[in-house]
Amino acid sequence: MAKKSPLRKCVGCGEMIAKKEMLRVVKTKENEVLLDITGKMNGRGAYLHFSKECFDKAVKSKGLERSFKMSISPEVYEKLSEEMIDIGE
Repeated sequence: MAKKSPLRKCVGCGEMIAKKEMLRVVKTKENEVLLDITGKMNGRGAYLHFSKECFDKAVKSKGLERSFKMSISPEVYEKLSEEMIDIGE
């Protein structure tokens, strides 16, 4: 029997999808919000589709802020957006 891949909910659109197909955003103990390309960084994780639309929805709906129980500055969102573009949507 094939091993089932864990599902995660996109904080942008709310769709459940395989963890491996998503981008992990992590909040560290220092309250930094970073993209976690490896998926193994320590900290609280939230997941997004690899799409600008879902990222924009998460910003608008404050999905990441709810997941991390903290407010996130526009500068941090800007940095995350640039990093997403670097990864290559």
